[in-house]
Amino acid sequence: MTANVTISERAARRIGEILKSEGEGAKLRISVEGGGCSGFQYKFDIDKTQAEDDLVIVRDNAVVLVDSSSAPFLADSELDFVDDLIGASFRVVNPNATASCGCGTSFSI
Repeated sequence: MTANVTISERAARRIGEILKSEGEGAKLRISVEGGGCSGFQYKFDIDKTQAEDDLVIVRDNAVVLVDSSSAPFLADSELDFVDDLIGASFRVVNPNATASCGCGTSFSI
């Protein structure tokens, strides 16, 4: 699978902290589902099971899985972690999105 997804340094640091508390073999899974105010939404889960066709992205202590059906929606995206006035959260900087909601969790293509 060739979907170039990257993880920012801030996101890698935060993912590493989260996974450390989740125990051995924990990974962050990002998927794309239908829904949200813009048509698609990002979903973040902790997963200890890796499928054979998962895209695996590793940076430092952060391991992120993307399922094969979500990977095309995330091609050339960057996973970042922001801590601003509205709170701390993971954000996907997705060049494929033609529109997104204000909170950054849903998008359209």
